[in-house]
Amino acid sequence: MVWFDFLVLIPITAVVYFVLKRLRPERRLTVALWLAFYFTVPLALYDWLYCGLYLGHGIQFIFRYWYLTVYYAIPWVLLPLMALLLNRTRPGQSELML
Repeated sequence: MVWFDFLVLIPITAVVYFVLKRLRPERRLTVALWLAFYFTVPLALYDWLYCGLYLGHGIQFIFRYWYLTVYYAIPWVLLPLMALLLNRTRPGQSELML
């Protein structure tokens, strides 16, 4: 499972880094929160419709399919943290040296 996390999270982190890096610092956190919303809420709704309603697990699907639901929290931590870290870099400092 850990190797899958790296295969998924590393490219997503790289894309988000380059997207947030191009924005003005005062917009980064707002955009990061919106991206987290768009990454998680539609997928959570889809999971609830399929696992909760169609399969009949109700809201308990969150615990039964924890390996799906753990990814609801990751963007809410990763994206704002990346925006805040990008805002902490100084103009002459390389962003990769966070």
